[in-house]
Amino acid sequence: MSGHSKWATTKHKKAVIDQRRAKSFAKLIKNIEVAAKIGGADLSGNPTLVDAVQKAKKTSVPNDNIDRAIKRGAGLTGETIDYTTIMYEGYGANGVAFYVECLTDNKNRAAAEVRTAFSRNGGTLADPGSVAYNFSRKGVISVTKTDGVTEDAILEAVLEAGAEEVVDQGGGFEILTDPSDLVAARTALQGAGIDYDSADAEFVPNLQVEADADTARKVFRLIDALEDSDDVQNVYTNIQVNADVQAELDADSDD
Repeated sequence: MSGHSKWATTKHKKAVIDQRRAKSFAKLIKNIEVAAKIGGADLSGNPTLVDAVQKAKKTSVPNDNIDRAIKRGAGLTGETIDYTTIMYEGYGANGVAFYVECLTDNKNRAAAEVRTAFSRNGGTLADPGSVAYNFSRKGVISVTKTDGVTEDAILEAVLEAGAEEVVDQGGGFEILTDPSDLVAARTALQGAGIDYDSADAEFVPNLQVEADADTARKVFRLIDALEDSDDVQNVYTNIQVNADVQAELDADSDD
């Protein structure tokens, strides 16, 4: 019986992963379309499009899908791409701040889905400005720790390219820059032979809230619910999870 239960759980997890992968593809395609609409289809003159394409490729989005998205966004197919960015603010368990970035062609749908996710998962929407002050727009580059990839090696590569800070996250490093220096820092890393996992402009919390395991579970459930919406591009929070709490959460996922 336990074997069957284990198989069912694994099957369910695979279904969730496959569903997430499809949603991730859709969101990456949307980023490509917007970048091509704003800056044109020529990658050599559109660094934002280069970033969007590289991120899609790292997530294994097929090249045909990427090419079609570039053409659609640039208006080469006759289709109209009209997305609006909307930011929503709110609170999760124990006052953890949420800053939710939507990219949508239907404001009413996006608002309804974000509101429902908060109300069904113990969160509350907040007035504009209630949370935004605690987040700053930064370039964020993530690098996995490997042999030879040390904090000193990263600092040497990116310091003159505008890096503000290199943060040790345990299994990897985060390099923070001004958004305008993101491309230069990423290029400097590549020039030094250091591979990176992602390079994006993100909202980084100025002050984090350390959470216990129960709070973290509730916060991550709300994040999952929000990310289930096709209109939600990014969810930012100020939660901080220490190593002991992370180990407890990892034990949950192994059950």
